[in-house]
Amino acid sequence: MINLFLRLSSIRTGVVLLLASSLASCNRENPGQTYTLRSPDNQITVTVKAGNGGQAEYQVAYKDQPVILDSPISMTLADGKSPGTKTELVDYKTTSQNRSLVPLYGISDSLRDQYNELTLNFKDNYSIVFRAYNEGMAYRFVTRLPGEITVKSEEVNIKLAGDYPAWLHPVGFESSSEEKYSYRPVSQFSGSDTATTSLPVLLEVPNGPRLAILEADLLDYAGLYLEAEGKDQPVLKGVLPAYPKRVEPGGHMNFNLRVMEREDFIARTQGTRSFPWRVIAVAAGDSELLTNQLVYLLASESKISDTSWIKPGKVSWDWWNSLNLQGVPFKTGFNTDTYKYYIDFAAQNGIEYVNLDEGWSDQFDLLKVTNKLDMPEVIRYAKEKNVGLILWCVWHTLDKQMIPALDQFQKWGIAGLKVDFMDRDDQIMVNFYERLLQEAARRKMLVNYHGSYKPTGLQRTYPNNINREGVRGLEWDKWHEEGATPEYAVTVPFIRMVAGSMDYTPGAMINANKKDWRPVGDRPMSKGTRCQQLAMYVVYFAPLQMLADSPTNYQREPEVLDFLKAVPTVWDETKPLQNKVGDYVSVARRKGNIWYAGAMTDWTPRELTIRLDFLGEGTYSAEMFEDGTNADRIGSDYRKLTRQVTRNDQITVSMAPGGGWAAKFTPSAK
Repeated sequence: MINLFLRLSSIRTGVVLLLASSLASCNRENPGQTYTLRSPDNQITVTVKAGNGGQAEYQVAYKDQPVILDSPISMTLADGKSPGTKTELVDYKTTSQNRSLVPLYGISDSLRDQYNELTLNFKDNYSIVFRAYNEGMAYRFVTRLPGEITVKSEEVNIKLAGDYPAWLHPVGFESSSEEKYSYRPVSQFSGSDTATTSLPVLLEVPNGPRLAILEADLLDYAGLYLEAEGKDQPVLKGVLPAYPKRVEPGGHMNFNLRVMEREDFIARTQGTRSFPWRVIAVAAGDSELLTNQLVYLLASESKISDTSWIKPGKVSWDWWNSLNLQGVPFKTGFNTDTYKYYIDFAAQNGIEYVNLDEGWSDQFDLLKVTNKLDMPEVIRYAKEKNVGLILWCVWHTLDKQMIPALDQFQKWGIAGLKVDFMDRDDQIMVNFYERLLQEAARRKMLVNYHGSYKPTGLQRTYPNNINREGVRGLEWDKWHEEGATPEYAVTVPFIRMVAGSMDYTPGAMINANKKDWRPVGDRPMSKGTRCQQLAMYVVYFAPLQMLADSPTNYQREPEVLDFLKAVPTVWDETKPLQNKVGDYVSVARRKGNIWYAGAMTDWTPRELTIRLDFLGEGTYSAEMFEDGTNADRIGSDYRKLTRQVTRNDQITVSMAPGGGWAAKFTPSAK
């Protein structure tokens, strides 16, 4: 085989791109040409085969160690065309990018958008674009076809170079991404009822990197799932939900629309378009997963020109604590006095929003407000106190009433919506997400999706998508024995949160160990300690962050409330500390010149040594919340310590079973 190597360098970016074009090949199964694309730091190598009538396929290596073997990719259209198969290359081009992006909000105030790109243009008017970042690789199909096309299927293959241990999230096509993660070698998933998983998926290459499988820029298309196949040579194969043909109300209180019958295609869409990115994020270790923002980088740029009204913040949440208040002279519940109390609590503590959850309206008629609540008075009072209101609703009710309901909410001055029970990501549902964000943006409203699929970068494209659930959050502790466990709590930051922000809804003030915990729907408690709940406000990225418990529970503990009302929800800088997926997590984040740090453990008591070298120069006043001596027996036991520290110091953090640690570091006055 004859190879021609061409090294191209960009003086502007300092990026080196290596392209190898095979003029002849001995591979009879795939006679295509070979192209090699490297990441800017030369750690990741993407090798692509295509052309000469062969199947398009790719490989991935990290530090010259193969991690993904020849993996064929293609699409099948209803007119018989199959982009990616029998490829005939017209031409190719290479580009490099190196720029700084300033997100509206995020885990850092800027991020580096640096990659090398290879675009292969084929006959039949389509292309395949590959990108190599220092943080991973991605590819997507691009078509230039007239009118509308019907996509019958898409072939996605990830052929593993070994039987890697994997964190998979077994689900069906009608799921809210709230199942537990399973951890075992990929081959052990194959052929089982847990073979199909939603994204993200995390693979652990022995003596190698971590590989997170994701998708980005999912618009007007169906979401991607993976299915484990093969015992000797495991492969993760893509599966996508077909377009719904018939739906019926079902699920909890008929809040869902269940798909009863599906079409024989996955999407009808424009013939000239770019399809979603298939993403493999690559991290040297567990800690690097906490700062990987590849999904955001690959998403389409913002379609909202004026974003000045989009305000991240905290929310006093009514539903988790069942509207319980203590020591008040009125009956609590869905009434005006209760919500005025929530509004006063928010206003007094700098909490930007109050949530009105299920019960403020007829769930199937958003224009019919409960007669238990004087909505005009609640709205007037909230405006007077400068507190925004967020309204919960069932998605298909909102879909049917979208324009009149949103117009009414705009007249009321509603700040945002919490939309629930979508539980699917076929093309119909994906398009609902975007359509609602467009209409909400026209009325300057935020949207928080619950019962949702994983993030795919929509927060960049429509930054009024202020947060998203798609996680087994604290609410599960209201009813489920295996709900929001500490093991799960220290797993999701490395998997689900790689995709984007996460509305876990922390803040429980009744905290229990494993032996004492029990589900109590109207007076719920968390599994694990008080300090683990506090640490979640630092560890979990949530631009719209809930305070899940009752205002009066917080007011009885002013030390805790002072921490919660001060902790930011968006950040200027993030520094991972000591981490191991499924065991423990610790991270430091900066807003302005103040640093916060949080650490959490599973049900295993643990001691971590935290170096404070993330701090700036000078002396800092450290306020630290740590598990109390008896936190293993009484989860709410904690102690607050204050001391002076510098970046040369280190702190020993002792965590009880299901425990945590949270700290605030403020520069000392000179």
